[in-house]
Amino acid sequence: MDFLAKLAEGFINLFNLGGKQFVGYVTGIIPTLVVLITFVNALISLIGQDRVNKFAKACSKFMLLRYTVLPILAMFILANPMAYTFGRFVEEKYKPAFYDAAVSFCHPITGLFPHANAGEYFVYGGIAAGITTLGYSLGPLAIRYFIVGIIVILIRGIVTERLTVLFMKRRAN
Repeated sequence: MDFLAKLAEGFINLFNLGGKQFVGYVTGIIPTLVVLITFVNALISLIGQDRVNKFAKACSKFMLLRYTVLPILAMFILANPMAYTFGRFVEEKYKPAFYDAAVSFCHPITGLFPHANAGEYFVYGGIAAGITTLGYSLGPLAIRYFIVGIIVILIRGIVTERLTVLFMKRRAN
């Protein structure tokens, strides 16, 4: 009987802990995300949608910008999953590589800009909890995560672009 009582207590405790975690999100990250999303929308309104579109189109013409600046802007401005719509600025043959770069940047951006991928913030949040428990600051981790992410999306974009062009040539023959 004691075993069943402990099992029931453990079962309910699991939900109590989940509730405490949820309250932490409601008083912590959720208001931050709402304010960040509002800020980004206000910024786009101030700059102007047409200017943002022209800048994105200009970035799509150069490989370095296409696989760094464009995915970063897409994730920052539109957030996941809308960021992939920035692919409309990219030539058809570059779309798979742009998508690869953008989707690969979903996690690295969350440390500095959690609104960009709010659904996956909890992955970074778990890592961050471990770092803060050890007494370290999150700033250097977030910046390193961001920089490594930029390097990775550039490499992935270039490799995927080359593979896509190769496969398109093979298909044409």
